Amino acid sequence: MTLDPVLSRIDTDLDAATDRLLDLLRIPSISTDPAYKADCDRAADWLVADLQSIGFDASKRPTQGHPMVVALYDGPGPHLLFYGHYDVQPVDPLDLWDNDPFAPAIEDTAKGKVIRGRGSSDDKGQLMTFVEACRAWKTEHGSLPCKITIFFEGEEESGSPSLVPFMRDNAAELTADVALICDTGLYGDSTPAIITQLRGLLGEELTITGPSLDLHSGMYGGLAMNPARVLAKVIASLHDDTGRITVPDFYDGVPELSNELAASWDDLKFDHAQFLGDVGLSIPAGEQGRRPLEMIWSRPTCEVNGMTSGYTGDGFKTVLPSKASAKISFRLVGTQDPLTIRKNFRAMVESMIPADCSVEWHDHGASAAGQMSTDNPAFAKSAAALTDEWPNAAAYVGCGGSIPIAGHFKTELGMDAMLIGFGKDDDAIHSPNEKYDLSSFHKGTRSWARILASLTDDVS
Repeated sequence: MTLDPVLSRIDTDLDAATDRLLDLLRIPSISTDPAYKADCDRAADWLVADLQSIGFDASKRPTQGHPMVVALYDGPGPHLLFYGHYDVQPVDPLDLWDNDPFAPAIEDTAKGKVIRGRGSSDDKGQLMTFVEACRAWKTEHGSLPCKITIFFEGEEESGSPSLVPFMRDNAAELTADVALICDTGLYGDSTPAIITQLRGLLGEELTITGPSLDLHSGMYGGLAMNPARVLAKVIASLHDDTGRITVPDFYDGVPELSNELAASWDDLKFDHAQFLGDVGLSIPAGEQGRRPLEMIWSRPTCEVNGMTSGYTGDGFKTVLPSKASAKISFRLVGTQDPLTIRKNFRAMVESMIPADCSVEWHDHGASAAGQMSTDNPAFAKSAAALTDEWPNAAAYVGCGGSIPIAGHFKTELGMDAMLIGFGKDDDAIHSPNEKYDLSSFHKGTRSWARILASLTDDVS
């Protein structure tokens, strides 16, 4: 089986492929809102039917939450597993969308054509690049070049509560030679990237309670402890003057960047001034003495994601609040243990709580960092295939975000995972007016066709 006819088929069928993606994008599969449960089912059914149409043995699998989609093509050669998720983020605030988020359309922009709509980049557009690559192989050659399992989840945007139990119950069926994940992006606009390290994530929510009710600040101010003041002290103590995190033993397991990787990242010529300037900032705020790319790819963080206390409505209300709350997240690297960090963080905070105040905790998940070994030959083969498709050579990069599925493939199924995606930084995923460049969809599909060829020994 040869590659060139497959690439030509992808080019010829781009309009039809785009129409299929628009059809999927019209389904409001918001996993976190129970009101959209039927729509999540409908998205799973759509994918099952589409995969069956190109020869996969596809089915919708029930879980305690939204269903999984599993599809198998029993071809020759290596066994590849491709993962994506069909659920999407909520659309709020709706008034910031220029158009209906579930009425997707092709738009002309100053940078070219884009596919506009919720889920276009995260992750429906991305997962359909692989499906369309398979469709082109099947159309041209009557079969796929290897054994492929497709695994689509419906709860990624709501914490994946059913994922690990499902993987354990179906381990034999899901285990392959390597896992492929398309939920990431390019480096810049035209450099294909394979992510080799992911930061872990620890989420903590604390509520400090002082008086039993909100108090009049004139009557009680100065005598009664204000929990907002306690919370402010806690938050101010989390970093020292150099940007280092002060949680005890926090840096246990944090590796230094290797000279080889540091040189590779320096070659990417990351422009932190432009990166920050695009969001109205200019000065790096992380640990002093670190490269900007280190700060977002290979160093741990502690960030306040939200604070609530007292009266926050219009006008003014002079109260001492009864409660003060904050949501705090930690991005983790290396072998940092999220559960140890949780214990140490809570102990640190509890030591700062006055005797007549109390603190309550609510955890929001804990996952360790992921590190992929590039010793697997699939990495070099895929990098070469990507380099053949894009203007710039493929790069091994880090990722500031957390994609727990990559770690689950290793811990639950013993598989390495390659994270290859075609999104861009300005895709506005999780935000109003999400988009996916038409060129990303097109070249992403061609890229997967090339990767399928490169990972299949008998393809010329």
